[in-house]
Amino acid sequence: MDASHVSRRRPVFCGVVPPHILDRIARSELPERAAAARNTLELDASHRVRRQLAALVPAPGATPPETPERTIYDAQHRTRLPGKKVRGEGGDASKDVSVNRAYAGLGATFELYLKAFGRHSIDDAGLPLDATVHYDRLYNNAFWDGSQMVFGDGDGDLFLDFTVSVDVIGHELTHGVTQYSANLEYHGQSGALNESMSDVFGSLIKQYSLDQGAAEADWLIGAGLLGPGVDRGQALRSMKAPGTAYEDDVLGKDPQPATMDGYVRTTRDNGGVHINSGIPNHAFYLVASELGGKAWERAGQVWYDTLTGGRLAPTAQFADFARLTVEAAVARYGEGGAEHQALQKAWSTVGLG
Repeated sequence: MDASHVSRRRPVFCGVVPPHILDRIARSELPERAAAARNTLELDASHRVRRQLAALVPAPGATPPETPERTIYDAQHRTRLPGKKVRGEGGDASKDVSVNRAYAGLGATFELYLKAFGRHSIDDAGLPLDATVHYDRLYNNAFWDGSQMVFGDGDGDLFLDFTVSVDVIGHELTHGVTQYSANLEYHGQSGALNESMSDVFGSLIKQYSLDQGAAEADWLIGAGLLGPGVDRGQALRSMKAPGTAYEDDVLGKDPQPATMDGYVRTTRDNGGVHINSGIPNHAFYLVASELGGKAWERAGQVWYDTLTGGRLAPTAQFADFARLTVEAAVARYGEGGAEHQALQKAWSTVGLG
């Protein structure tokens, strides 16, 4: 990787909780909820600025390892990163369950990418996987900062500890995979594709770790993350049925569309990256369900080929991505086969056929 290629990679802040949810909570009549949301939004904004100024160091050319190199840190409820080292690769389990969940989630992500796609860590060159737990107090998010994972503990009311969902961990780390491959710009449709990639592979990581087939999977992102203060909600997003993950007095109504008929044009959330990602998310669900079996084996392979094949432009639109997935399916599995037909049917169903 040459220096000019690295300089074009500008990591941006990618938190798993969409800003439209935090914006709504920030207007809550309960002062504690509103304060936690405002604090999270302010910290997220500061990370967004810093990450845009970051640049990656080229990965070394040595043969990448077949095992992860994980390090977990504890921020001790401060915001200085990475914090105090509390567990290294191969180290004993901690008495802190957040540390152990983060460690296991990094390992599950590494394993899915290696075993299913032959990818050696986030950069395909054995990048060490670092994570910090207990970031700030009442911080309602988790994010990839361009070089490591960071987890808040949640407020215990609307959100629980962000290490509880392995798909959330996989989601955020996949922002790193995208950063090192297609580097999709985080705005509009390319930004929604960036978010969708993270949902797709986050879901696959959960399915792989549970040894689930497409029919068994719940296709939810962040299941188990919502706290007791949420009355009507099961997750942050649903790939199977976008727009149905929550409908709550506090969180509001899940705004994700499943098809282009519901595409949301907005200037907020970088042009709706967390909202319109429901469309390519649903297309992946349809492909995986049509093909059956383990979703990472064929549907996931097509998505991975498209993401890493060198033809997906940073400014790619939904139609570009749809076309490239069809071409990737034909290249790997042949024209007219089950995979080709499933892709055509799915993209047509969501309005991009």
